[in-house]
Amino acid sequence: MPNPALRATGLVKRFGALTAVDGLDLELGAGTCLALLGPNGAGKTTTIEMLEGLTEPDAGEIEILGRSWATHADEIRERIGVQLQETRLTEKVSVLETLELFRSFYRNGRDLAEVLEVVGLTDKRDARVETLSGGQHQRLSLACALVSRPELLFLDEPTTGLDPQARRRVWEIVDGFKGEGGTVLLTTHYMEEAEKLADDVVIVDAGKIIAQGTPASVIGSLHAESIVEIHPRDGTADHLVDATLLAMPGVSEVRREGAALTIVVTDTQASVGALLAHFAQVGVELESLQTHSPTLEDVFVALTGKHLRG
Repeated sequence: MPNPALRATGLVKRFGALTAVDGLDLELGAGTCLALLGPNGAGKTTTIEMLEGLTEPDAGEIEILGRSWATHADEIRERIGVQLQETRLTEKVSVLETLELFRSFYRNGRDLAEVLEVVGLTDKRDARVETLSGGQHQRLSLACALVSRPELLFLDEPTTGLDPQARRRVWEIVDGFKGEGGTVLLTTHYMEEAEKLADDVVIVDAGKIIAQGTPASVIGSLHAESIVEIHPRDGTADHLVDATLLAMPGVSEVRREGAALTIVVTDTQASVGALLAHFAQVGVELESLQTHSPTLEDVFVALTGKHLRG
């Protein structure tokens, strides 16, 4: 990738006997969005903190906008924006006063009225921070990351805990930043968020990359048409044998979580028909049977046996 906005090679970070990040390589093209995905403890936040210059890696190299933290830290800080996983702002000051403080950290930046308009907080400019809702507080922390007019924006789980409407408002802000040529690296637990915002995704587990590519290509690696989720009535799942299910038309994988089954299929119509016929034959009664298109969550579970929110 010629002149990437971000390049990291061989990143390693240890905390005592724990290796949180284990030889991670990342590249992020200018004007694109990369989503870093993984469960809690996978190394996402440690990785992003190293890239932001907040944590020093034990090994590896980081290049941000063609510069190194070791030699051009002040220049890098002028050109990036950072929204931490949890931002604690002074509660007794106003929204505008908060932005004025953050704006003072930079030699050049955006007009504060413009920033307030971008994040939809113009009518809250004189409100104290303590009076803001969760979504408004999150948009204010995002505004603080945007006041420097950054070229590269780091977002660590920017919509965790927000309701769907507030989450979509944040998505619009990120889309607008990217539409103006900005580059974004975000971590998230929300697969819909990654599929909506990201040009590329990297899935990590135990500090290592286990899948990467466009959202469509990563999902396509499952080679599945549908995911079938089956919840048998109590006790009847004992009548089902995984090997028998795998022998049915279009069934490529069977997973169990308690009494529930998740079945990956390549031919939805043929598979569901065969499964229902088999259930009737062996006396399995269903609480529910649902199908959905494959998602990034399904890829992760297939690779690790764990859920991204685990």
